Amino acid sequence: MSKPVPSFQDPLDCVACPRLAAHLTAIRQRDPGWHALPVPAFGALTAELLVLGLAPGERGANRTGRPFTGDVAGELLYPALHRFGFASAATALGPDGWANPAMRLDNCRISNAVRCLPPANKPTTAEIRQCNAHLRAELAAMPRLKVVVALGLVAHQALLWACGLKPAAFKFGHHVRHPLPAGRLLLDSYHCSGYNWRTGRLSRESFEAVFAEARAVLEVA
Repeated sequence: MSKPVPSFQDPLDCVACPRLAAHLTAIRQRDPGWHALPVPAFGALTAELLVLGLAPGERGANRTGRPFTGDVAGELLYPALHRFGFASAATALGPDGWANPAMRLDNCRISNAVRCLPPANKPTTAEIRQCNAHLRAELAAMPRLKVVVALGLVAHQALLWACGLKPAAFKFGHHVRHPLPAGRLLLDSYHCSGYNWRTGRLSRESFEAVFAEARAVLEVA
């Protein structure tokens, strides 16, 4: 008899990190219409692909309430997901400049290593560790998960911590793959940030190659 799958609820009211909670309170006071709370994941827990980012961007997910929506990173991520059949549309924003209500993810879920916007987009190690319990619970509640795409070094490390693994044994690099327990696979990618895009560290082609491999893995799994 199979074990029951643990339930998971996004930590929408978490204030466990005082610095982050205070930062979000100040933003809500400055911009009352913004989300400015812990950002929930986007996509079903039954997905086979998990895309793991660093943290919400200030004018992106922190404003809209949906991961990678409203910033440059989403302008790279969602077209890649759409091209390989993981998203119903390539555009994350609707005509009003907020999250496209018609967009759906197919067999994909998008989450972050840290659910709250950190000042200067730099969470502390303690904050990453604090939020890691949520990621660990999320992974446990994804019974069909086969591939995790980690966007950047912080997401890579957080994923390994959540799996009880030592990051030193898993060297991060763009389009590097690592086997995980329970037959899962980690695919690393440079983060699709505006900085990496502008400096040429990451191209659309090199980024989309990671998702092409994720699709290929899932098709033979």
